[in-house]
Amino acid sequence: MYPPPVQRLITELGKLPGIGQRTAQRLAFHILRSDAEDATALADAIREVKERIGLCEVCFNLADEARCRICQDERRDASLICVVEEPGDVIPVERTHEYRGRYHVLGGALSPIDGIDPEDLKIAELYARVLAGSISEVVLATNPTTTGEATALHIAAALRERTPDVAVTRLASGLPVGADLEYADEVTLGKALVGRRTL
Repeated sequence: MYPPPVQRLITELGKLPGIGQRTAQRLAFHILRSDAEDATALADAIREVKERIGLCEVCFNLADEARCRICQDERRDASLICVVEEPGDVIPVERTHEYRGRYHVLGGALSPIDGIDPEDLKIAELYARVLAGSISEVVLATNPTTTGEATALHIAAALRERTPDVAVTRLASGLPVGADLEYADEVTLGKALVGRRTL
């Protein structure tokens, strides 16, 4: 239906997560309407990110050098590690301005159904960091999903066994600020009740 280069662009755009066939077509036609400089800048940005961005040798966050900027920052508390599933999970934690420690990116969550076992993630590297360094606390900030919870429980049990003197904590879960009780689902409300605290 379309000339082969346009069809190839639509096909490649359609491989992106959350992009269906119609959205891929709209994006392709937007790129076609754009100035040549804009289209070239997009292509260059994609090429540059694939060539220059790798994983930090310490925490496995995205980095353009051997170590990411957070691991290079001497002002960060090296005794505190926040464990997240993906590099994109670091940004929301950083936006809170409440956390001043370092990170460890697992590269996913345990999911035996999908064939993702502990060996497929950066879990052994986390254990090595905790055993090697003077770590006082590991904050498990995996997603509150079935796989995220399973991953957190697996890591917590292993850390308690290997390093009983290191505190292992989990992010609190429950009602978001500004939410009405009548709209909360049972699981969220149940978590909020279990995690209640004294005022």
